[in-house]
Amino acid sequence: MKKAFLQLHIAVLLAGFTGILGELITLNEGLLVWYRLMIAAVTLWVLMWATGRLQRLPVKEALKISGIGFLSALHWVFFYASIKYGNVSIGLVCLSAVGFFSAILEPLLNRVPIKRTELVLGLCSVFGIYLIFHFDAQYKLGIILGFISSFFAALFPILLKFSMKRTNMQTVLTWQMTGGFITLSLVMPLYLHLFPVATLLPSLPDFLWLLVLAWLCSVVAFQFSMSALKKLSAFTVSLSYNLEPLYGILMAFIILKENKSLNNGFYLGFTIISLTLILHAVILKRSRRKDLV
Repeated sequence: MKKAFLQLHIAVLLAGFTGILGELITLNEGLLVWYRLMIAAVTLWVLMWATGRLQRLPVKEALKISGIGFLSALHWVFFYASIKYGNVSIGLVCLSAVGFFSAILEPLLNRVPIKRTELVLGLCSVFGIYLIFHFDAQYKLGIILGFISSFFAALFPILLKFSMKRTNMQTVLTWQMTGGFITLSLVMPLYLHLFPVATLLPSLPDFLWLLVLAWLCSVVAFQFSMSALKKLSAFTVSLSYNLEPLYGILMAFIILKENKSLNNGFYLGFTIISLTLILHAVILKRSRRKDLV
């Protein structure tokens, strides 16, 4: 159990580190995600083939997961754009709006009633983001992009759940990354026409950070999460991932010194969002205990 908890929190810490890498890598958000997906997809195909974990999928199912992969790619593009036009803390704190979108999208797609508690908690997170925007309008574009990112971050896992009922997680992730890479490749010519760059190739430091992003923060983090799931419940794993923005923001403060450029509005909004996450965790735990009883 101790090993499982250690693996889980390493995975969450690596997920939080993706925001730092978004600032360190000088490529624009589109190319950054394209390279990340390419490296991760190739790595996963090699690993899954070597370990025999890859399931054979019908063409229709592979295309479906690939399409969902495009949605996840859009999430990452908007997430890194939020960091580029705002900062790491803004990009990460906007991810808290995922709860608001999930509270609406999941019941809508599953055709079940909306849970009022989840909707209220989601709105509290949105209010925290509004306070940050209200007090410091310089991050307006970054917050808008982060808000769009959180919409896609809420949407694609809900859609993936249907596929994971029939297919193992390793196969789903491999096709998700592959589909995201292929579909993003199709729109990259238009993207680069709208947002031209001086060079398509990453510098040596960028390439090394991309390897860290693809290998450690994607492949290794996923493997640690899967290992932790063997000992811990899916509930514990999903709840622990609420710490991702907190870990990421603390790292941004320590590594990038972002706390010097943030005003009181950010801290007020972040405090409300943090309290909302804590309250949500308490409610989920109580609900879980009732279900067990």
